[in-house]
Amino acid sequence: MTWALDHLDEIMGRAGQHAWLAGIPLLLGLLIALPLGWLAARKAWLRGPLLSATGLLYTIPSLALFILLPSILQRGILDPVNVIVAMTIYTVALLTRTVSDALSSVDPSTRAAATAMGYGGFARFRAVDLPLAVPVLAAGLRVAAVSNVSIVSVASLIGVNQLGYFLTNGYARNFATEVWVGIIACVLLAIVFDVAINAVARLLTPWARAGAEATT
Repeated sequence: MTWALDHLDEIMGRAGQHAWLAGIPLLLGLLIALPLGWLAARKAWLRGPLLSATGLLYTIPSLALFILLPSILQRGILDPVNVIVAMTIYTVALLTRTVSDALSSVDPSTRAAATAMGYGGFARFRAVDLPLAVPVLAAGLRVAAVSNVSIVSVASLIGVNQLGYFLTNGYARNFATEVWVGIIACVLLAIVFDVAINAVARLLTPWARAGAEATT
């Protein structure tokens, strides 16, 4: 505990970097996964191949990707862009299926009613399908956020600054306190992401809150 308090500034600094490396790809991955998931939900013949292809991205070993990307992107090995690109790939792999399932979960009768009211194409997607898909999307985002926080820590093996540093440095020094600080900090950061996503989902679905309050 004393060691953690003495190094609190360093812990907070690395936590901020870790949050950035895990959070930015979450947003980028969602933006890419939305049209891919929409295609998978709308085109039955495309769903299987598309979801299989994006799912395979998650099988790429993270350490291998962190090592290979600098040469592909022509960046220095410690450039955070490498980690952001890698984590965006993993996020797309997780969220494409989530987006497809979320959009498919919207009641067909609701879609039909929206179409009857004049909504069609992108307008219906933006005003009806996407808002109603938020609860399922949020659940997938929470899983992806926890996964990102975990995988980002692997980048410490190549020297990228974030909370994983405490794991590798503590192990190298045989200093269990530092390792535990890294583990606990990663868990707390994952909880922060989870709470934030849940809060945003609740703000975007006021009808769900109203229904919950009506039943209490």
